[in-house]
Amino acid sequence: MERFKLASITAGATAAVLAGSVGVAMAVAAPAPPAPMPVPVPEPPMARPVLTARATVTSVGAWEQFRVYGVGWQLAPGTKVTLQQRQGGRWVTLPASMNTNQGSTYKMRVLLGLKGLNELRMIGGGIASDRFTVTVH
Repeated sequence: MERFKLASITAGATAAVLAGSVGVAMAVAAPAPPAPMPVPVPEPPMARPVLTARATVTSVGAWEQFRVYGVGWQLAPGTKVTLQQRQGGRWVTLPASMNTNQGSTYKMRVLLGLKGLNELRMIGGGIASDRFTVTVH
């Protein structure tokens, strides 16, 4: 029995030594992990230009003056903006235009004679504003 006890202790110690040396050998033999690749940081997207337009009134008499104003976001100061009117399903450029000021804003005087609901928009810098309406009596 004494002999069996001694053999099992020796076997356990040998297994522990072998396991430790194998573990060390594996750690030494394993290649180092590759250096992390730099993650490309996406550049912020360029903001698209936006042209806003609003009328100071929703209803006017024929040839009564009102104003259209707005801002050209991401448009250079001095950009020419022009008023368009929807006539018969297509946009017609009206003889009303001006350049934006230093703050890329504009405020234009407008006279309309076409009675009824007028659908309007501003164009400038290769973009168009949202549509807005003014009713002429």
